[in-house]
Amino acid sequence: MYKRKAYEKLLDWKAEGGRTAMLIEGARRVGKTTLAQEFARREYSSSLYLDFSVVRPEIRTLFEEQLHSIPSFLNQLQILTGTRLEPRKSLVIFDEVQAFPRAREAIKHLVADGRFDYLETGSLISLRRNVKSILIPSEERRMDLNPLDFEEWLWATDGSGLLAGAIEEAFGAKVPLPDALHKLAMRSFREYLLVGGMPQSIQAYGADKDFFAADQAKRQILDVYKSDMFKYGGENAAKVAAIFDQIPGQLSRHEKRFVFASLGSEARYREYAEAVYWLGDSHIANICRKASDPSVGFGLSSLENTFKCYLADTGLLVTSVFSDRDVTKNPVYAAILSEQLGINEGMLVENYVAQQLKASGNKLFYYSSYSRDDSSQTMEIDFLVVREFDNAAFKPRVSPIEVKSTSRYSTKSLDKFKGKFQKRVGTQYVLHPRQLRVDSERMYLPLYMAHVV
Repeated sequence: MYKRKAYEKLLDWKAEGGRTAMLIEGARRVGKTTLAQEFARREYSSSLYLDFSVVRPEIRTLFEEQLHSIPSFLNQLQILTGTRLEPRKSLVIFDEVQAFPRAREAIKHLVADGRFDYLETGSLISLRRNVKSILIPSEERRMDLNPLDFEEWLWATDGSGLLAGAIEEAFGAKVPLPDALHKLAMRSFREYLLVGGMPQSIQAYGADKDFFAADQAKRQILDVYKSDMFKYGGENAAKVAAIFDQIPGQLSRHEKRFVFASLGSEARYREYAEAVYWLGDSHIANICRKASDPSVGFGLSSLENTFKCYLADTGLLVTSVFSDRDVTKNPVYAAILSEQLGINEGMLVENYVAQQLKASGNKLFYYSSYSRDDSSQTMEIDFLVVREFDNAAFKPRVSPIEVKSTSRYSTKSLDKFKGKFQKRVGTQYVLHPRQLRVDSERMYLPLYMAHVV
């Protein structure tokens, strides 16, 4: 298993002594099962693993008929699975729990019993069909597992971990890396753009740095996602697939706001709202909503029907964009590595930043305004986050983020944003291919530092 930041969160949860169950939620193939099983192996004397996508009928019957007596239920469960569990030293894993909501509902009583720890994993957890007629347990904590972020990628591909440490230290000290390390980090960043953070793709890429194998792995994952859309999307399946197919084209536009007219002249948000929700809930896409009046509480001014839609993994976006070409004959991979791709690279880099922000626990928001009569009011800020601000006694302020894929750019939108919102604005960030530098309240960070913003 690759080193994951989520593992530390699980350790913190375990230290609480079984007061809650932990639900690991994430997209298919993101590594939820591997993480859960490895955590059980390392941290517990024994464990019991149930995969509810394939669990035996007698196990389901046990949940349906025997929960009135938890001691009897647990005894029978151990007998049926041939697993002996030790009180307070054992972990029970409910994998793919969305396939059997009754097991999820049972968590309330199992946690109250207190003998064992319980870890759930699942996708599409919040879909109405998966919560219908059950009481969601308040004893359940939830944690998202995303594709590996760039730092985790460095841990996976650089066994020493030294480069990841150097990047973190440079950001903390607000000093640039030595040029040689900067070039090395930018090279690794570009490899990450192409391979992405899906464990299956990284494993295929391997020590041989086989982009062809990684691309084949990503195509398989995309096939799984498309299959899931039609298997679980219900009456909205076709709409979900239509939005998904439009993501690369929408992101290639200068203004990346999702335009429903691309789905048909009569298409409107209200007809596709459930499909948008499905993509976000499945963790296949990252939805970035517009904050119309940016303040510390972005949700207060966010617009449900105005958003940008990113793929949850940039490596998958690369394969989706160029899926009509054989990677062995595709100049795109070489072009990205050599910084020669040009205008299309902007959408990949912005998608990458969205991925890093999401992995760091941020909800995604952006800001834009347009005025035909007053150009000073026309601006677009790629992302907004809230950060403590040194020059305001460390009180939270709005931090705008601009993403630049090339070394030549302007910061007119950032200038206008600061002028318009003034004291609401804290540190401003520009993520670009160049070295770190600080200019008063504005930080220019190399793209490989997006995960620490």
